[in-house]
Amino acid sequence: MSKFSEIINQDKPVLVDFFAEWCGPCKMMNPILKQVKENLGDRVSIIKIDVDKNQALAAKYQVKGVPTMLLFKNGKQVWRQSGVVQKEDIINRITSHN
Repeated sequence: MSKFSEIINQDKPVLVDFFAEWCGPCKMMNPILKQVKENLGDRVSIIKIDVDKNQALAAKYQVKGVPTMLLFKNGKQVWRQSGVVQKEDIINRITSHN
């Protein structure tokens, strides 16, 4: 979990996608997150966390449903959204914290 702390303590925004392999809506997020990364490039880090393999981390952030997006800036959670989120909404959230 210390590696996770290092990742979210970056100066640039870090979008964390809590997902599960069996989750249909989670699969819908994959192309959306790919487009977000293509749009923003190095201005954001996007990491995916499988809740089934990282139950302690999911519990720490009280992830009850998947997909759940958390946006961190300098180690602080600045945004959270569960369910499928549209590309424009994600980009707007990230750029407002750049």
